[in-house]
Order: sequence, then structure tokens, then C-alpha cells
Amino acid sequence: MGTAERQEALPDGGVAHSTAQRQPEAPDHDIPTGEGRTAAYRSAADPVERMERGVAQEPPEYRRLWVEEPARRRRLPDPVRTSAVRAVLIIAVTLIQAMVAFLCTMAGSWLAFPMVLSSVAGTVVATWGALDVWVTRQVWIQRYGVVSTPSSSARALRRERRRARRQARAAERTQERIRRQGGAGQLSHS
Repeated sequence: MGTAERQEALPDGGVAHSTAQRQPEAPDHDIPTGEGRTAAYRSAADPVERMERGVAQEPPEYRRLWVEEPARRRRLPDPVRTSAVRAVLIIAVTLIQAMVAFLCTMAGSWLAFPMVLSSVAGTVVATWGALDVWVTRQVWIQRYGVVSTPSSSARALRRERRRARRQARAAERTQERIRRQGGAGQLSHS
């Protein structure tokens, strides 16, 4: 972490100013350091020299280190992501168990049999975890997946069902009214 201090002497023997420049510890390939700078860059980068010369130059543009890009896919819903993380952890542990069981078997260790049994159990649990991700995703899509927009087929189907229900209720009310009126106002023929 070396700093180079520079002082300029005035003609009358006084010191004009003192500047400390830090040299980077790990220079980047895109950003020139003290040794690799050109004279023009040095004069543009040093604010004191720019003020002395009266030059109003801006330092050169640097390439941005972080560029935001839009996501290609939307983020998974929280329940689905939770079950996916759980499944990945279970599968990773199962793979480690299977590897340890294989190595113990090759070495002839007493631990081989218990590890094989736990690997079989882990395989069953890992299969359950993978199915859990699929089922959770399907349930989430069924509950929240229909986007109801005016042009959506789901909304049109609902509208048709509502209309059919209204017509059925109206027909039922009419039938009920006819039954009530029919029995009370009719003369008997006997």
C-alpha cells in the first residue's frame, strides 16, 4: 500500500502543494495505473495540473462494472422455490451417501452395509422431494396461474357459465310461479 508524495517547488523556494497518490494493490487491466498512464491521461486525471493549466478536460469514461439485465424468466413462486431448494439439498445428501457407501464397499469397511441402507432410504426421500416440487408447482399454477385479462378465455367461460346459471334460475322461478298459480286458480273438473 505505497503512496507516492509529490511536492512542487516554487521559484522562491517555497512548496506549492503536496499531493499523495495511492497506487492500486491489484491493478485492473482496463484501468491504467501510474506507470501505464500516458502524459495526456495524467494531466487530465490530476485536478491540480488541470487547474494550473486552465484545462477543462473531463477524465475518460470507464466501462461500468455492473450492468443490469432484465431477467429472462420470472422468479419461481415462493412455495415452489422452497420445495425446489429442499429437493436439491436432499438429492445432494443422497449422492454423498451413495458415494460414501461405494467407497466403504470398495475398502471393505463395516460401514458399507449401513451406508447402502441409508442410500436406499435417501433415494426414496429424494424421489419424494422431486415429486414434491412438481406437485407444488402444479398446485400453485392451478390456484394462481390463470391470468384473467379481458381477452382471456377463462373470463369468457366464466361469463357464459354465469349467464347459463342466471337463465336456469329464471326458468326455475317461472316454473315455481306457474305451479303456485296453477293449483290455486284452477277449477276442479270432478
